Amino acid sequence: MTVIELSDEQAAALKQRAAARGLSVQAYVERLVRAEQDAEDEFEALAVEGLDSGEPIEIGPGYWEAKHRQLDERLSKTVVR
Repeated sequence: MTVIELSDEQAAALKQRAAARGLSVQAYVERLVRAEQDAEDEFEALAVEGLDSGEPIEIGPGYWEAKHRQLDERLSKTVVR
């Protein structure tokens, strides 16, 4: 068993959050750790998907200037009243 030291305020907040979800503190922390791992796994999968999504493009100052011009054009057509 691993012991994690928390301030009284942190421990109280953790107990309150766990209780609000009907969980023990241990189950709540396990759920948080699992959710973080799932998020990391999803991010990695999305990154790999992005890398495999097509031909690479050359990025340089001209690329960003063109993107800014395109965005400016789109925004200029949007009228906010």
